[in-house]
Amino acid sequence: MTECELRFSPSSSTDTGAFKLLELPADLCKLVESSADLATPARFTIKGATDEDAVLCTADKTYTVRSVVLSNSILVVTSDPSTSHTEDDDEPVQEIFIRDQLNEVIELVPSVPRLHKLNSLLRGREYDEGHEDEDMVSESDDEVTKKRQKFTYEDAQGAIQASDAELDKGLRDRRVLILNGELRPIARSHLTTILELILTNLVSLSLPHAAAPIATLLSALEDEHDIRRAVSRQVLKWFGRVDEYRGTWEMDVDAVIREVGLGLLRAYRDEPTYDGAFLAQWRKAVGDTFEDKVSLTLLSGNYLVSIDSLSEPPKTLLAYFPSSELPVDPWARFAELFLARPRWKIEEIAPFLADISVDAKERDKLLLKHARAVTDPDGIWYTARAKYNG
Repeated sequence: MTECELRFSPSSSTDTGAFKLLELPADLCKLVESSADLATPARFTIKGATDEDAVLCTADKTYTVRSVVLSNSILVVTSDPSTSHTEDDDEPVQEIFIRDQLNEVIELVPSVPRLHKLNSLLRGREYDEGHEDEDMVSESDDEVTKKRQKFTYEDAQGAIQASDAELDKGLRDRRVLILNGELRPIARSHLTTILELILTNLVSLSLPHAAAPIATLLSALEDEHDIRRAVSRQVLKWFGRVDEYRGTWEMDVDAVIREVGLGLLRAYRDEPTYDGAFLAQWRKAVGDTFEDKVSLTLLSGNYLVSIDSLSEPPKTLLAYFPSSELPVDPWARFAELFLARPRWKIEEIAPFLADISVDAKERDKLLLKHARAVTDPDGIWYTARAKYNG
């Protein structure tokens, strides 16, 4: 049996603090192992400004990086075969050198992407109906550069703590156009107009919504309504599947109906509307072909329900209340939710927690921490643990 002598490395003073121990969760271990088998190295990126907690990003997931203190220290040691020697009994002795001592391990915890920063970075860059002519100029036009400094996709990659896949989804969900290399969120009113025009043209031109010819739609929008092809093509990709080979567009019916409904609902932020009147308005906006697809479940997480007890019989009121505008900090979000309503059913509050929790398990932990479950004849309700002042 080989014996070892444990010694401090001559370079231990310079090595101290040079090593970090990273604990990989099971899914990252599989990613590393599979990339080794395929001879394609896994690519990880650490993101975070000096005032932000660091995150680690893969191609499609984000992990919070946090330090966990160890109860027992771990020694980092290396060996040098050239330093082996023999004792009197002629048994080889291997020298092992202590390089560093670790008192913590870096842990990776799955987390939601930090996309909220996009809102401030894209503020003032909105693309509206009046900008159609403005952006017809070339990318190198000096006047455009003077008017607005560009914020590109590459800029977003560097500034946003999210994987590329999550960033792409965040830009789609926020309806951000890429025009002349610049990121520009489309005005929601303009987007609603474009979608209503698409629905109108599908009917007037007798185009199948499951396989509408892209060229026909783009031409109709540009020739009749001055909607740039670069804009309408991206809108088609947001709200359906584009088959470039066949030149057709398969509409995501629920996504289009939902966005049209949101466009109408935004008018009722301060003054709520009766649900029946709103649904009738929504059905009219999408037309006879798609009116049977209209459902309030498509707008979950974007409205509050109240009862007008003064009407006879009592009627349900809807008010625009989007989760996307709520704080990302859990404590602040629950404060906003319980100021808006003193108690919630799980199916009502869950959509407002979806973007701050990785999964249902984490959502339930947040509820356990920030809310109290109360049972009455109507079922289980969640109320505030803390007292929030309006």
